[in-house]
Amino acid sequence: MPQLAFGHPEQGRYLVANVVWLLIIFGVLYLTMAQVALPRVESVLAERRARIEGDLEQAQASKQRADAALAEHQAATAKARAEAQAAIAGATQQAQAEAAQKAEALNARLNAQIGEAERRIAASRDQAMSALRSVASDAAEAMVSRLTGGADRAVVEQAVTAELAARGRA
Repeated sequence: MPQLAFGHPEQGRYLVANVVWLLIIFGVLYLTMAQVALPRVESVLAERRARIEGDLEQAQASKQRADAALAEHQAATAKARAEAQAAIAGATQQAQAEAAQKAEALNARLNAQIGEAERRIAASRDQAMSALRSVASDAAEAMVSRLTGGADRAVVEQAVTAELAARGRA
């Protein structure tokens, strides 16, 4: 580069002129940059910074609203869950109470049927026992008649009654 050939005899005389023009051009460029270009760049950067800060504030506000909505949703969900559990518990209690009432009614009906069946059994047993006395007396009289040729009905009935009394079936 000839501008930097300081030791060269022919280039040395242009050195001062080159340095002067360098300073003039540098000054003009500096003033142009300082007065025109850099303020525009600074305004663009300031506008960009303001937009970013506004967007960040908007994002922060949106996040706070979303957090509030989430908390409200969680509270509503918890409330609904509690109400559902209460309703389930109430329905379960009601079903248990109805089942207990039905069981009680069924037990009462079954107890009544059992009591009636026991009365019929007792009546049938008493009837059978009275028939047993008659059948036993007839059978004993028939056997005594066959074996001895004759039997006294009153004596046979008295013997059957004594035997049944001894066995606890009188």
